[in-house]
Amino acid sequence: MKRYNYLKWFAVAATVGMLLIMLGGALVTKTDSGMGCGRHWPGCNGQLIPDEITTEVLIEFSHRLVTGAVGILIVILAVWSWKAIGHVRETKFLSMMAVFFLILQALIGAAQVKWGQGDFILALHFGISLISFAAVLLLTLLIFEVDKKFDADKIKVGPKLKFHTIGVTIYSYIVIYTGALVRHTESSLACADWPLCRNDQFELPSTLNEWVQMGHRTAAALIVIWLAYIAIHVFRNYRDQKVLVWSWSIALVLVLAQATTGMLSVFTRLNLSIALLHSLFVTLLFGLLTYMILLLSRVRIHK
Repeated sequence: MKRYNYLKWFAVAATVGMLLIMLGGALVTKTDSGMGCGRHWPGCNGQLIPDEITTEVLIEFSHRLVTGAVGILIVILAVWSWKAIGHVRETKFLSMMAVFFLILQALIGAAQVKWGQGDFILALHFGISLISFAAVLLLTLLIFEVDKKFDADKIKVGPKLKFHTIGVTIYSYIVIYTGALVRHTESSLACADWPLCRNDQFELPSTLNEWVQMGHRTAAALIVIWLAYIAIHVFRNYRDQKVLVWSWSIALVLVLAQATTGMLSVFTRLNLSIALLHSLFVTLLFGLLTYMILLLSRVRIHK
């Protein structure tokens, strides 16, 4: 319907903006710019707009500006969607999730600036932002479905695929948390070789940083294997259901791209572009997996 066109474009803008928040937060962490504005929030170095611009100030202050601007877009999107397509069952829940987790991640970021936080708490920051991104993405997809609602009755999945879909989505969040923990504990190069910590010998990690790094690598390897297994299962049993085939094919490509950029990050000694691509791929992967959960909530389960 034409009356939803403006809402669709607005939703796309909010989704892209949320993606920029995700990448901006990763950029702040990877460039160690979190204290670019000192212990001041929402101001920067005691000023509303800093007059002395360094690289760290530019990155941190720009991230705050983008977060604030996109936050307004998301609140408007949530209210607008609630009024326009509130009859769609997932709309109100996703609207509340998008706003709640956006505010929560902003508060955690502010608390870090003002008082500092432990590494294990800071690692949650990216994950919380990820939930907000997923909610905005799914809300956007709902808006685009209004013209022609996706007919879930045509998709049938078995209990096996349902189990693996839910399981791998939950597990992906654990992998994401371990990756964030690698960054915040400064363990990215604790193991200078790949795939083993020291390729000349096989031994258990000897320091906390090595345990964090190798723990993330192990978790990442398992999700690659798990998604490959699911993709093969779908290819063999659901070839006639193109939505499932394409979705799990893309998921497999994204997880392979994520693993590859993770490996290259070690070999290139944390090249910034590769590190940001690593964050981008995992963000898109989690968004896709949550979309599969959304579809799963609509379809019929057959044995």
